[in-house]
Amino acid sequence: MIKQTGVFGRRPTLDRTMLESMNELLGRWDLIVGEGADAYPSWVELSLNGGRFVGKVGSARPLDKVEIVGNLLKFSLPPQYESRKDDLVFEGNLEGGVLKGETTFENGAPATWSGVRAPDLPNTSPSWGDPIELVRHDLSNWVPRSPDWVSNWSIQDGMLVNSAAGSDLVTTDRFKDFKLIAQYAYPKGSNSGIYLRGRYEFQILDDYEGRPNGVGSSAAIYGFIAPSENAIKPFDEWNTAEITLCGRWVTVVLNGTIVIENLEIPGITGGALDCAEGDAGPLFVQGDHGPVTFRRLTIWPGESD
Repeated sequence: MIKQTGVFGRRPTLDRTMLESMNELLGRWDLIVGEGADAYPSWVELSLNGGRFVGKVGSARPLDKVEIVGNLLKFSLPPQYESRKDDLVFEGNLEGGVLKGETTFENGAPATWSGVRAPDLPNTSPSWGDPIELVRHDLSNWVPRSPDWVSNWSIQDGMLVNSAAGSDLVTTDRFKDFKLIAQYAYPKGSNSGIYLRGRYEFQILDDYEGRPNGVGSSAAIYGFIAPSENAIKPFDEWNTAEITLCGRWVTVVLNGTIVIENLEIPGITGGALDCAEGDAGPLFVQGDHGPVTFRRLTIWPGESD
């Protein structure tokens, strides 16, 4: 719950000025934490009930404490996958529509951060352009995300193969609205994903049996949207996912079953390339978790792309 004054957790009586200042801060914000090579994208949603946050990696998680006093903001939460024992604490203020403030990196070093209000990205009904096949005879239409990491991606028998954990792989083309058909398989216990526009992860996971459905399941938009049912096939079998993304609204058909139907993606997934949600972005296939093979990645761009 938002704290304005007094004891945290007890909603105070709000006068008109307080309400106006809160309205300027409540909502979704795309954040950049740090500067230069150390910078990474992040995301926060502030609401009267507190809100949620996405860090450098991982999923959306609830904020532990939020304080708003005028245009001053402070929020904190426990670590998730961060290699730190202390809480993440962000302090800042609103200046000309931009949030600016200070926090710390995992190693305790001070860092600045800034945020702009996330765009609405309304749903659209585009006409689709000609299909583009992303799995080709070589990797000339892809680049490794992390040049300093080993890349285990290759073309084998006409398929895009990641043989072991290593760098992610990013398309050189960028897209806004699109329809994508992905056919993929993976070995037992593996984990991968497709980041739509480089920001929203479609989860690929060996969870045919033994796991409850949730925001980390196969075909989830990781951390935000759970599939309505588990439609994944056992490991080593081929899966077909049809993913349509218009604005921030997504529909997913997995192996012929509609598991997400025209639902809004609130914000970016941890590990996103950037947080410029209003811009076109590439696809990237996750290589840092485990092996995966794509025998088809066909995309139909919206005609305005």
